[in-house]
Amino acid sequence: MSILSLKSVVKEYPGVKALAGVSFDLQAGEVHAIMGENGAGKSTLIKTITGAINPTKGEVIFEGQSLPSGDPRAVIDLGISAIYQELSLFSELTVAENIFYGNEVYKGMLLDKPRMNQMASELLDSLGADIDPTVQVKSLSIGFQQLVELAKAVSKDCRLLIMDEPTAPLTNQEVKFMYEAVRRLQSQGVTIIYVSHRLNEVFDLCDRVTILRDGQYITTCDIDKVDEDELIRLMVGRTITNEYPPRLHPVGEVALEVKHLSSPLVNDVSFNLRKGEILGLAGLVGAGRTEIARLIFGADPMTSGEVVLDNTTLQVKTPHDAINAGIGLLPEDRKTQGALLSMSISDNVSYSCLSRFAEQGIIKPDKEREATAQFIEKLNVKTPSIDQLVGNLSGGNQQKVVLAKWLLNDCSVLIFDEPTRGIDVGAKSEIYDLMRQITEKGVSIIMISSEMPELLGMSDRVLVIHEGAIAKELLPNEYSQETVLKYASGF
Repeated sequence: MSILSLKSVVKEYPGVKALAGVSFDLQAGEVHAIMGENGAGKSTLIKTITGAINPTKGEVIFEGQSLPSGDPRAVIDLGISAIYQELSLFSELTVAENIFYGNEVYKGMLLDKPRMNQMASELLDSLGADIDPTVQVKSLSIGFQQLVELAKAVSKDCRLLIMDEPTAPLTNQEVKFMYEAVRRLQSQGVTIIYVSHRLNEVFDLCDRVTILRDGQYITTCDIDKVDEDELIRLMVGRTITNEYPPRLHPVGEVALEVKHLSSPLVNDVSFNLRKGEILGLAGLVGAGRTEIARLIFGADPMTSGEVVLDNTTLQVKTPHDAINAGIGLLPEDRKTQGALLSMSISDNVSYSCLSRFAEQGIIKPDKEREATAQFIEKLNVKTPSIDQLVGNLSGGNQQKVVLAKWLLNDCSVLIFDEPTRGIDVGAKSEIYDLMRQITEKGVSIIMISSEMPELLGMSDRVLVIHEGAIAKELLPNEYSQETVLKYASGF
């Protein structure tokens, strides 16, 4: 029996058709995956179902009724909720207060906190989450915070739950908790739309999958009647071979030396990086990989150590110092640290080196736009114009804009922190090709990644980090996931 139907849904923005007549049905009680490349229309589809945006044409029918457009509260009242990878919790409030925020329980004129705590505890138990409802949310790990988000969503008599990349920020152990929660909800009769780039999750959890590409509906199929290669082909419209491009050039002499780098979270780290090399940093969450990158980039103060670039000892006390020296950082969280989402592509690409477009202290917009346009074309950024807001781009194209910024700045060392997080398989392949292309020109890359196949497939060497220190250096003939995990775990 169908619980949700989309009927020829169209959503148009200036210069972009985000959804182009999408139609499909969702069966009651199923876990239904929505997959596609970044920019395929998944986010627009979710916003349409939840009432966050009005479709240009078409209709969404839920349990036989047409959903109210542009009224998220009315949609929630009908039994549809959503959770996203970006949490919407209040860190200073308790777990129970977050779960019932906007839907508080009162006893007379006063807030009935004991009753809210009891109801929150019962709700968390039903999800298999052993969480104290009286503690502040800020005291919980990201994984448990995501479970609180889940409890909040289903607390409102939820019959259809939309989960948008729910495991993106989670560790492997936390992902197991989320799996269990999804299965429990399905057993309780909740229908789930599951949006994820992780193919293994789709095969583990979902009953059917719908594929979108460039805003168009491609197909819906049973998950047990399709394999990974076929899913990828349907998503990108082509077969991806040689996922990790081979290195076709030799590495050069030492470009960067890190000597005895230390901080409260980094313990006496020393290594070198050669020209044209991709050096991988492996380790468990919290091992200190990002902290090492931030010290090199001047984002955090070092207590001791030095950074030497091309035989010159740098005085890196701020990111500005690192940028002037030719070091760029593509941070783990590109939305809050890497890109200015409310500004245009042109502004994002040029703002780190505006002085090169100035004459007598005045910025020359024509020069700025010309330089930006060249890099946007080289990196194949999909956009109607360089005036498009970066926040309107897909994750893969946002990452390309951040990369264009550093290439325009003539950086000789680039640090990629989780370069393909939240990016679809097609865009991943493009990012990998770009990384190889820039190393062929002598640029050196430090790559931090929690995706083991990516790390081993792209790196020329791997440093395994454990508790802020280098536990082991691995060469390609020593690569294996088991070896990396052994040293990352402290064995």
